[in-house]
Formats: sequence, C-alpha cells, structure tokens
Amino acid sequence: MQAWRIRVRGQVQGVGFRPFVWQLARARGLRGVVLNDAEGVLIRVAGDLGDFAAALRDQAPPLARVDAVEVTAAVCDDLPEGFQIAASGAAGAETRVTPDAATCPDCLAEIRGEGRRRGYAFTNCTHCGPRFSILQSLPYDRARTTMAPFAMCPACRAEYEDPADRRFHAQPIACPDCGPRLWLEAGGAELPGDAIGLAAARLKAGEILAVKGLGGFHLACDATNADAVDLLRARKRRPAKPFALMAREEDLARIVAVSPAALAALRDPAAPIVLMPARGSLPETLAPGMAALGVMLPYTPLHHLLLDAFGGVLVMTSGNLSGAPQVIGNDEAREKLSAFADAFLMHDRAIARRLDDSVVRVDPPMVLRRARGQVPGTLPLPPGFETAPQIVAYGGQMKAALCLIKTGQALLGHHLGELDEALTWEAFLQADADYAALFDHRPQAVAVDLHPDFRASRHGAARAGRLGVPLIAVQHHHAHLAACLGENLWPKDGGKVAVIVLDGLGLGPDGTVWGGELLLGDYKGFERVAWLKPAPLIGGDRAQIEPWRNALVRLDAAGLSDLADRLFPAAPRDLARQLAAKGINAPLSSSAGRLFDAVAACLGICPMRQSYEGEAAMRLESLAADTGPVPDLPCVGGAIDPAPLFQLLAAGERPDRVAHALHASLAQAFAAEARRLIEAGQAEAVALTGGCFQNSRLATMTRNFLADQGILTQGRIPANDGGLALGQALVAAAKLESN
Repeated sequence: MQAWRIRVRGQVQGVGFRPFVWQLARARGLRGVVLNDAEGVLIRVAGDLGDFAAALRDQAPPLARVDAVEVTAAVCDDLPEGFQIAASGAAGAETRVTPDAATCPDCLAEIRGEGRRRGYAFTNCTHCGPRFSILQSLPYDRARTTMAPFAMCPACRAEYEDPADRRFHAQPIACPDCGPRLWLEAGGAELPGDAIGLAAARLKAGEILAVKGLGGFHLACDATNADAVDLLRARKRRPAKPFALMAREEDLARIVAVSPAALAALRDPAAPIVLMPARGSLPETLAPGMAALGVMLPYTPLHHLLLDAFGGVLVMTSGNLSGAPQVIGNDEAREKLSAFADAFLMHDRAIARRLDDSVVRVDPPMVLRRARGQVPGTLPLPPGFETAPQIVAYGGQMKAALCLIKTGQALLGHHLGELDEALTWEAFLQADADYAALFDHRPQAVAVDLHPDFRASRHGAARAGRLGVPLIAVQHHHAHLAACLGENLWPKDGGKVAVIVLDGLGLGPDGTVWGGELLLGDYKGFERVAWLKPAPLIGGDRAQIEPWRNALVRLDAAGLSDLADRLFPAAPRDLARQLAAKGINAPLSSSAGRLFDAVAACLGICPMRQSYEGEAAMRLESLAADTGPVPDLPCVGGAIDPAPLFQLLAAGERPDRVAHALHASLAQAFAAEARRLIEAGQAEAVALTGGCFQNSRLATMTRNFLADQGILTQGRIPANDGGLALGQALVAAAKLESN
C-alpha cells in the first residue's frame, strides 16, 4: 500500500485541525496518524489519497489558515490499522498561536438552548473562544493558559478527549460545573442573583457598568440614553471622541447603513469594530460631528447574553481614563474604574494580555487598528526576502506596535498605543518579550525610527547594543513606503514605486518634519520628489493639539493675515508670529495632517484645541460636500502650495465645499506628480500610505485620479504608524543584504 508523509503549515494548531484530519481520513478508509509538532501538523498515511490533500486546504476548520500542504512519498511500515490522533511532538515557533475568535453559531445555540451550558458566559469550542488573550506560554495547552486554575469536570473531560466532538482538545473548555464564574458587584460587594439580569436592569436605568471582556474591561451604557452617554463622557473626561457601540445583528439596520461588505466584516471571527454611515437615530453625543459610527457585534457568550437581556444597543468603550491603557485585572478595575462605573460585571478568568478591539473600514477596505482577533497571525514576506535574517523592529511613538521577521514570515504585533504612557510602555516591554518567546526569535539586527528620542528607538538602540547586532535607523516615511510594498508582496527587486505618503509627523533626513511627500523608491532607498510647501509648527508638539497655530501660518503664507486676525482674536498671534519668524520652537513641516488641522480651524472646527488625536481631520471629512471647487495647487521646485485653498476661505465659500476642496485638491496635486513619474518610466506603480489615507474620502479621490495606473494600498496592515514596524523590518532586511 502506498504511504505518504504530509506536512501542513500555517495556523493549524488549537483550531480543531487534527480531529478534522481524523474525520477526513476515516471517511476515505485511510490508515495512519496525525499529530502536532514544531512545524505545524504532520500526517503519516497509507492508502489511495484521492482528494485528501486538496480537502486539507479546501475544507479546513473555520479558524485554520493553511499556508502549505506538502505531500511526499514515504515508507510507513509502523502505521496502525485504523487512523489515530497521536500525542503532540515538541512545540515550536513555526506553529502559530490562534487569535481570539468570536462565538461560533453552535456555541451561541447552546447558550440559548436547554442543555447544560444554557446561559453560560464562557462557552467555547475549537471553532471559537479565547486564545491569545489567555495564553501565558507555549506550547498552547491548558496548563499554560489562564484556564489552568479550572480543573475539567468529567463531562468536559469526555468532550475534550473525544476526536468526534468539536471540543476535542479545546483548551478553554468549560461549563458551569467547572469553569469561570460571573458576578455583578457594586460598592465592593457581590450582589446576589443572576448577574446578567442585574446588569441589564442597571443599564436600562441609565447606569454605567464596567464589563470584563476578552482583552480588557469596557465601560458600557445605554446608547439611546443621551444623559447616560454624557455622564460617561464627563466621568471618563472624553468630551468628544466617538464611542464604539455593540449591537445585535437584528438591531443594526436602524442605527447604521449596513453594506454586504460591512456585514461580512462584522461576522468575521475577529469581530472588529466596523465604521458605517450613521442613520441619525441615536444621540449626536455618541460621535459629535461624525457621519459614521463604529459598531461591533457581541463576540463572547457574555456579550450575547447581556445584549439579549438588555434588548438594545450599548456603548462599549475601553475601560480606561482617556489616554491610558485598557484595564485588564479585577483589582485594577476596582481601583481605576470605580470613579466611572456604578457596578462591575466581573468574572474570574484572568486576562493574560491587554488587547483593544480591532477597528476596520470597508469602503475602501482598511484596518485602522490591528488588535483583538487579528493578532498574532503572521504575514508572508515578499519574494526576495526568503533568506532575510531574523530582525526585530520597534515602530514609532504613537500607535506603537512591533514586528519580528523570521523564515520568510513577519509577525506584526498588536496595537499598544502611546508610549509616553507608563502602562503602555509596560505593555510594550511585555510584548517584546512575549513575541520573542512565541516566535523563538533571536534577532540578528534591530530596526528603529530615525527619530533618536522616540522611546521605542532608545529601547531598540539599547537592545542592539546588548546583543552586539547592527542597529538600523529607518526614516519614518521610508518605513511607511516599505510597509505598503510589503503588504502587497511587491518583490524586493520589483522596481521603484511612486509613493504618496500623507500623515502627521516624521523626522526627515534633512532635519525638518515631514508628513506630505511623494517619494520614488523601494525597500533599499528613496528620493523625495514632491512635498507640501513647509510651514512652521509653532510651539512644536503644541501645534498637534491647537489647530489655530497651523491655520495662522498657512493664512499668513497665503497673504491673508487679516483673515487670521479675525478668525482667532483670542489667540496669542503676535507672539506666535515672532516665534515663527525667528524659528524658535517652530520647526518647518510639510505635514498633511497639520494642513487638515489648519483648514478645520478656519472653518471653526475645534480651532483652539483638539480633544483627541485626529479630531479636526475626522470632523472635516464628515463635513465635506460631495462636489465643489477643486483649485489647482501649484507645484514649484517640488513644493506643492496649498495657498489656493485658503483663498477659497477668504472668498466666503461654503464650509462643506471648502472641506471638499481640501480633499480633492490634495488628492489631485499628489496624483498628478505621481503620474509624471509613471509616464516618465521612473516608477512601476503608485502606492498610497500614511495615516491620512485612513480618510476614506481622500483615499477614494486619490485612487480616482490615478484610476488607470497600478495602485498599491493597505488593507490588512494599518496605513498609520501601526504598520510602521513592518516597513522598518523590510528596509533593514534589504539594507543588510545589500551591504
């Protein structure tokens, strides 16, 4: 009888792959064994394979991600008569840890049914449930997760050991007799009764609850109760930033316009927050000045049970003080959230690591925040990087995330946040150790941002020194360029690309602050071809917070100082102008983000101060009309001058049409310069990257102006600084190989 050795690589452990193989083999009358080992899943089998190998890929379990099925002839004299699941071999970093996954239909039916898991908030199986959020170390088994304290009862043990059961080797398996428990507490005391029912009643009464989820605590309240939402804003000191919502699928249509693509994204096992057009049926205070709402479906049994009992839509925002990381521990929640929450919906399963909710857009498709449900999956490296050495890259200061590359794969870590925050810095250090252990990573080089004072850059320099390996500083926008190319699997030797990079701030090699550039380059290097005409950032970092500063310098540059005086009478304009003229704490910047702030301030959108990062630009996007004037922005010596936009303001153009003009003119100006590079044969394609391209209006307009060109965009990797580390790692790999 012919025998075969089949290697399956990818996300194939902890997802029910072995029982799936067992069922496939038995149905085909094959003999053999299947086991997990350091490289994935190994199958030794004898018999007529038929479509067996194809079925391994095409019919894989819902959470599996099959990268390769390698079939080789073999001699297998020791195979059993039937087909068996063998004990696992050694754990290894070539296998993957599965991301946390939303409750599957079978488990949802159980908690709403009549069986022993009716109403049980921690029901899961191999097709769903907690994974990365409970993992403490490899190999992935119960003893190395936060489920270790919960000994399985005989009924759960029987399911766990039965290959025909969907809970075969489901490490978080639990039931009311042996698993975690749920309770409601208020005033430091546990309240008797049904925790879900008590929580729903308090929410209906307008109270704010702290709810322990998968990757941390949320703060929840009734989304239809404007007073409750305003109370949450006051307590959390979050005056305007939009709140995320959680809604059952049947409630979506009345609050947002749901496209087929949005519904598919909502139903994904990652269960992200999806931005969708608002219907106007909910209080404006949920997302002041915004045309879209961020909504997610319930993704754990606890959330399903709570929304069923509540019967409506809930605010479900991160449980933290605005700007601080999400709370994950029970004692930490009692200490830090007691000023916000009237009661706590708690459980006793520990959270191993902080994971924010992922955020996506679907038109055009893009990941805005890569976190719960999307990590720690790996990404293939582009052709030409197969032999790249092991590299760790540490990203930037904002939207921090790190990246490791090894054996042709990249592991881009989860969103961490602003590294100046002490607890975020602790989470960054934990992630550094965490991912190194999960990936068995021993870096041969370290990549960091060009800015030497970024906390991540200092950390990377220190680690490179300790390891005695090269430190490679990568210019901020070169990293954005490489991240976009990398996601699109642009070959290492694929030729140069015209890359439009529009974002907030990044240190340029000339010592100025970049943020609105057209680059011509590849992984190895770049040249700056065009850029927004620079303007001073008066007050340095304060210019990111106070939009009037950016408006003042742009209006002055356009010869409209009188208009600036009328628009900002209370601002210290004379002092600001003196600082700009003398270059004191006023570095020159080509930032597109600050241009958005400037126009927004002129239109009266949070002119004196933004309450959260990107507020002015997001509100400007929502304000923009669908049509209007599109003034040409002249490009002289490579500098694109935005002065004509401010002339529209002086002419009294309607605010919505000015907002449209900003998006359209910026898109047109950069697209025209990129097209010249293509037509001159200098570039093979055009790439769009940087945080400003998370603005769907700007992204769509730029693509339209380049409709007949090859366009590379970012969909799975954030175009903002959350994708920076991937680009740094690729640039470092290319530079090491060329040296």
